[in-house]
Amino acid sequence: MGVAYSVGEVDHLYTFFVQWSPEKYTEAIKKHCQARHFRKKHKNSFFTDKNVINSLFSNLNDNLKAANNWEFITVKQTKQHINLCNLEDFEEDEPEVENDLPVLSDQSLLLDDHHLKTLVAHLPQRTQGYKWNLVYSTAIHGSSLKTLYRNMAGLDSPVLLVIKDMHKKVFGAFSSDPFRISKYCYGTGETFLFTFSPDLQQYKWSGENSYFVSGDLGSLQIGGGGGGFALWLDADLYHGASFSCPTFHNATLSTHEDFIVQDAEVWTVQN
Repeated sequence: MGVAYSVGEVDHLYTFFVQWSPEKYTEAIKKHCQARHFRKKHKNSFFTDKNVINSLFSNLNDNLKAANNWEFITVKQTKQHINLCNLEDFEEDEPEVENDLPVLSDQSLLLDDHHLKTLVAHLPQRTQGYKWNLVYSTAIHGSSLKTLYRNMAGLDSPVLLVIKDMHKKVFGAFSSDPFRISKYCYGTGETFLFTFSPDLQQYKWSGENSYFVSGDLGSLQIGGGGGGFALWLDADLYHGASFSCPTFHNATLSTHEDFIVQDAEVWTVQN
């Protein structure tokens, strides 16, 4: 019994031709197709028209002889080729996509995109890819060290302290532990200091001592051991000071050793 093909199916026969030997394969397909009945579906009826098919292959064979370097590909291959071309155009025309900014729970008044992109690259690997949550802000919670401690009660994740002084300079510290009242220093070597002047200057742990963070109701201190703290804030989070110290071998973080706090924020990177 002969096999009937719709005209649409006949059209798809073109897609199986290859470039190996066009004349040979075209002739073979022509003889094969001439032995079959082709039907065309028109509304609810089919009809057979071998003359149309024969003419179709005859014209194809003539064209192949005129251009032996033709290559027939499937519809699927054609779409893949088009998609690939579009991808190449996209790669050439589109600029490189920079690393994504960290997701913040709230809008920061102190950190712009430049600050965020730079800081995130220096945070420990265990904090990468997580949302930054605002724990404390002088603009929201008022200027109170006691409130800062209270907002961190029960927190068990590293924190980022960001300060802007009255001269608009931005600086601060990353602490491996949340700030709390303690008789003794706490923290690990992940703790570091930073300042933007305007590019980031980072001061990592020197290894000379472990005076990372300490605090009481009267003040918060980061770094020490040389007669001064790398960063010191009073109970009202209004007056501050920054000196070089052995813990980080840092330069003064603020515009001056003694400074006035304009705003302060504390963020936690929870995982």
